[in-house]
Order: sequence, then structure tokens, then C-alpha cells
Amino acid sequence: MQNQTADTSRRDPHLKDTPTLIASDRVEGTRVYGADGRHIGHIERVILEKRGGRVAYAVLSFGGFLGMGEDHYPLPWEKLRYDEQLDGYRIDLTKEQIESAPRFADENDDWYRDNGRRVYDYYGIPPYWM
Repeated sequence: MQNQTADTSRRDPHLKDTPTLIASDRVEGTRVYGADGRHIGHIERVILEKRGGRVAYAVLSFGGFLGMGEDHYPLPWEKLRYDEQLDGYRIDLTKEQIESAPRFADENDDWYRDNGRRVYDYYGIPPYWM
């Protein structure tokens, strides 16, 4: 995977990815490509539900310069499809369509509570909590 900036000193050397499972630190930093095949950005982090362990969002990051001023867009995990040829995730939207999606103004608990449904409605996916 394209995770060259991650600190690998914390990884368990005995934990291996399988054809169906992947460690979260291997997802973070992975490139995301749009429906048009163009590189959009990368997965900044994965947000999990505390009690149920379900993936609530993958946070797509792009824009800015040298890591400053990047925009962060929460994506329902179901929108991402891993593409082995690209060694990254593919989404069925273009960068321009994602730029119209809900994004984080600042990352706090209120944002998730107030906007969680808007995110899932925008992408046409049933919310993870249903």
C-alpha cells in the first residue's frame, strides 16, 4: 500500500494482511482515485464506532500544500472499493463531486452528531447506525 509516511515502528511484525482483512495503519495514507481514474487524495484516518466497532467514516484528505490547509471529507466506507492494480481505493465520484460533499470545518464531536446523516444522505448510503 501507499503508506510511505506512516511510522512503522509501532507495527506488529507478526500481523499480516489477509485477502479480506487489513490493519488500520495500512489504510491510512492509501491513495484514493475517482470514477475518472484520476488521483484525488489519500485516506487520512479511519473513524470507528466506539461500542460496535463498525467503520463510521474514512476521512479523505486532499488540497493544501505540504500538508497545510488540506480539506477533510468523511466518506462512508461502503463508497470505497480497493483496486489492486492502483494499489489504492476507488470511489464512484470525481474530485469535483466530492468537493460539494459535507466536509469538516473542524473535527469535534459536535460535527459528527450534527452532520453524520448529511454525509450518508449525500452519498446515498444508509447510515452505519441503521
